[in-house]
Amino acid sequence: MKAVIFEETGNPLEVLSLKDIKDPVAQENEVLVKVTARNINPSDIMFIQGLYGIQPQLPSSAGFEACGVLESSGKKLKAGTRVLFSAPGTWKEKLALQEETLIPIPDEMPDEVACQAVVNPMTAYFMLEKSDLKSGEWLLITAGASAFGKFAIQMAKEKGIKVACTVRHDAQKELLQNLGADLVVNTEKEKLQKVVPEKTDGGVHVVFDAVGGIMGAKALASLRKNGLMMVFGSLSLENIPLNSGLMIFNSLRVEGFWLTKLMTEIDPKDRFQAFQTVFKFLMDKRSQVDVAEKFPLEKFQEAIKAYEKGGRNGKILLIS
Repeated sequence: MKAVIFEETGNPLEVLSLKDIKDPVAQENEVLVKVTARNINPSDIMFIQGLYGIQPQLPSSAGFEACGVLESSGKKLKAGTRVLFSAPGTWKEKLALQEETLIPIPDEMPDEVACQAVVNPMTAYFMLEKSDLKSGEWLLITAGASAFGKFAIQMAKEKGIKVACTVRHDAQKELLQNLGADLVVNTEKEKLQKVVPEKTDGGVHVVFDAVGGIMGAKALASLRKNGLMMVFGSLSLENIPLNSGLMIFNSLRVEGFWLTKLMTEIDPKDRFQAFQTVFKFLMDKRSQVDVAEKFPLEKFQEAIKAYEKGGRNGKILLIS
């Protein structure tokens, strides 16, 4: 079978290659899955670069999130069942996976949606739950036009939460406003820490930060007293320079969020309920789930280049 492999960490366009490897063999409690669609997330790129919380066991395949169809039957799931999953090394044609880690896909959910039904919508769901934001309170989302940002906007609006977002392109403003964002700030033209307090009656209650670096510091300065910043990404690949005085005198809190860790600790009943809620959201005709382009697995380099384009609207998918 074909697989996208890297033998050293580094620039994905330089270290990744397409190789023919042996088909996996399902062991006890495992089933064989033919992968049909994968989406490219920032975590995938960081993993290839050796910058993610999980380090690759080289040589390694890339990718964490995908969907597919069972080629063998398990104890509960039969061959032919469509499933979605999160596991290291999804940029392959086939995987042998523990049956208990697989989630059956509703018949009406297409692969283009199913392959992005875990990382971003589940992160948005759990961060909104943990933030304890109430109807009428303000949330600021950095990188608002990202897949996570668009999911979080829509989920927050269902709860009556007011949403502010950052973008770097004016064309993205109308897009996010149509999704329900109350305030969209182009940080290439406007001063975030000045505009947000002015437009939100003193600052937002919570920040979801995916960027880090200077943008994270500006987002922190956009919080009102007793505010909370939840950090779940580092798109800038830079640490946040925290303003100690601001945190002390405004009683601000900063905490990290990592879906992978939470999913290993959460009660299975709560995990099941979360998936049911997210599936209901994704299959609602009013929900927007964007796909920018689709590429076959062997054209992974073109897919990565498309992923890196500025101002992109929608996910880049690798399909089989």
